[in-house]
Amino acid sequence: MRLDGVLFFPVTPFGADGDVAETVLAEHVARGVAAGAGGVFTACGTGEFNALDLADYTRVVKTSVAATAGNVPVFSGAGGVSGRAYARAAAESGADGLLLFPPYLVSSPTQGLVRYVKDVAAETELPLIVYQRGNARFTPEAVAELAELPNVIGFKDGLGDLDLLQRIILTVRQASDREFTFFNGMPTAELTVPAYRGLGVTLYSSAVFAFAPEIALAFYKAVTGGDEELTRALLTRFYLPLVRLRDVQAGYAVSLVKAGVRLRGLDVGGVRLPLLDPAAEHVAKLERIIAAGLELAGA
Repeated sequence: MRLDGVLFFPVTPFGADGDVAETVLAEHVARGVAAGAGGVFTACGTGEFNALDLADYTRVVKTSVAATAGNVPVFSGAGGVSGRAYARAAAESGADGLLLFPPYLVSSPTQGLVRYVKDVAAETELPLIVYQRGNARFTPEAVAELAELPNVIGFKDGLGDLDLLQRIILTVRQASDREFTFFNGMPTAELTVPAYRGLGVTLYSSAVFAFAPEIALAFYKAVTGGDEELTRALLTRFYLPLVRLRDVQAGYAVSLVKAGVRLRGLDVGGVRLPLLDPAAEHVAKLERIIAAGLELAGA
């Protein structure tokens, strides 16, 4: 199983009653796969993993797996105090792998983080990607230790500390010659793709793909094909304005994406608390930003 290309992080649709809208989710995932996603990461950050109980989560994973029809790998989120239960549910629901989120809230010593990962990894045979973000900050030596576990296959960085990430990469590569994949997991990752590619990290999360796959794919083709002019244009006229809007309010990294999906014609509902849906003026601005990106992408 190999991840490649643009990685799709679908939102989790909710109906008017607040329940998971499985039919809409199936359509959302199927559209993304048809558009050319290289992998589906369901019930993750963009999919409001934090707001899904185990029953919701199981339905989301099962629906996503069915909607991909085996065409691309499906990874699902896991973590927190119930990380092992979510890992079991993911395996039973047909997921191909897990993205392990940081433990809830608490700061912890490095060896506590290592044991946290090992605890979940021991619960399942599914391939597991460790997510460095927020309160989960790993040392190079800790990542090298985790990379020895047969089902820990990758490391996703959401800190943006390139000096630390370079040291992690070098330490892991020095310790082992096994295949181990590094990911750019920054919010709106495309903005930092050129910097991460300088470290040899080519895979990245694309929240934009959820609502504008045409733009996400145009950027991917431009950056991998060496089209510096289009890469710069998309970064300057689409991604930078999007990031500025994202930073207006906490939680917009998710709720703006969901608003974008609605703007593109799929009613995925609003976000669950504690997130809030974007203000009307921000949705209008998002619509203009998307229009500019589509024009650049030739869509």
